[in-house]
Amino acid sequence: MLDPDSTRHEDLRSGRSPWLAGPPRPDSEGLQADTRCDVVIVGGGITGALAAEHLTALGHDVILVDREREGFGSTAASTAMLQWEIDLPLRTLATLYGFDKAADVYRRSFKAVEGLRERVAQLDLGCAFLPRDTVYLAAGDVGPRELRDEWVLREKAGLPGTLLDHATLLGAYRFDRQAAIVSPGSAEADPLSLCHALLRVAAGRGARLIRDEAVAFDSTPTRATVQLDCGRTIEAGHVVLATGYVMPDCVTSDLHRVASSWALATLPQAPEVLWPGPALVWEASEDYVYCRTTVDGRIIIGGEDEDDDDPDQRKERGPAKTQALLAKLQALVPDAAPTLGHAWSGAFGQTVDGLPLIGPVPGHPRMLAAYGYGGNGITFSFLASRIIGALIGGAEAPWFRHFAIDRPDPAAL
Repeated sequence: MLDPDSTRHEDLRSGRSPWLAGPPRPDSEGLQADTRCDVVIVGGGITGALAAEHLTALGHDVILVDREREGFGSTAASTAMLQWEIDLPLRTLATLYGFDKAADVYRRSFKAVEGLRERVAQLDLGCAFLPRDTVYLAAGDVGPRELRDEWVLREKAGLPGTLLDHATLLGAYRFDRQAAIVSPGSAEADPLSLCHALLRVAAGRGARLIRDEAVAFDSTPTRATVQLDCGRTIEAGHVVLATGYVMPDCVTSDLHRVASSWALATLPQAPEVLWPGPALVWEASEDYVYCRTTVDGRIIIGGEDEDDDDPDQRKERGPAKTQALLAKLQALVPDAAPTLGHAWSGAFGQTVDGLPLIGPVPGHPRMLAAYGYGGNGITFSFLASRIIGALIGGAEAPWFRHFAIDRPDPAAL
């Protein structure tokens, strides 16, 4: 488990992703005296940025605290495949929680991507944010029959998608797999640019960005406080924890673990090499690979996940993982040139049910947390910003419990 007291950005990612040359972010400052605000957000990655933009739009006075450069932790390691399909297939989630709840989760994930797309357009953020279909490929033990079962359940839930057989898939996308589900409604983006653009919007509404480390938290039924390493204190109506995959000691969950994933971006490919669409591509297997293209014709592919969050081990495995990903790219797209433009790795969070941890921190009044996981980090982060905004405003809905931090392990149900 990553230590919240000692983990730094270099522990969350290694290598260099294509996003590191992002646009200028708003200036942060040190805190010169104790202060107050409506909401203090701890963490300046994409989750904190989405929360800051939404909460300032609701009229809240916001302070965002980060001990390092905003967005340069796990956000910079994201491949930014903004999918509404979650890591657990609908049929598996329905086995855990029943069809109605599982379908509701999937529909809300779909609406989250739609909402984020609309918000990016309203704010004119750019950020290489583009709508995309997804191609969910048969792989491993998941063949045409299993994909058909998944597709039937999705149709029952009111979710869009088309089941393609081998011949149709090969003709449409040139992927030599037995079958696939092709679905609209997802997106891609430059995650670092998106993070910084959201922070600029929030700062323009008066949000203050503080460069310091939150070392202690306190909360009562009437107020919350954050103690900074500099010795200053921020008093707030609410604290929002958006600390990525590094949870402070006050947040515990039996559902959560941190793992490692690797990714690479090729050099720009010849246009005829890239699959039509373009579309986000991922495999219907537990240890799946996932890939997308960029506007300049690169192929980004990731996977090779390991249940290990040790940064030294992750860095040491990097060269072998890069070669493994290049081999998988060649198997999936035989005409692709196995060139290497960028290679990187990062920590990512997982839960046993594939769902995020969002909402009140048990035992800590006025403290909320937003932790998005798996292949849906940014999608879940948008969803978290809306749930947290509602909770701070005094509204609550039964479906918020789908993502509660203290929800029971489904294995115990």
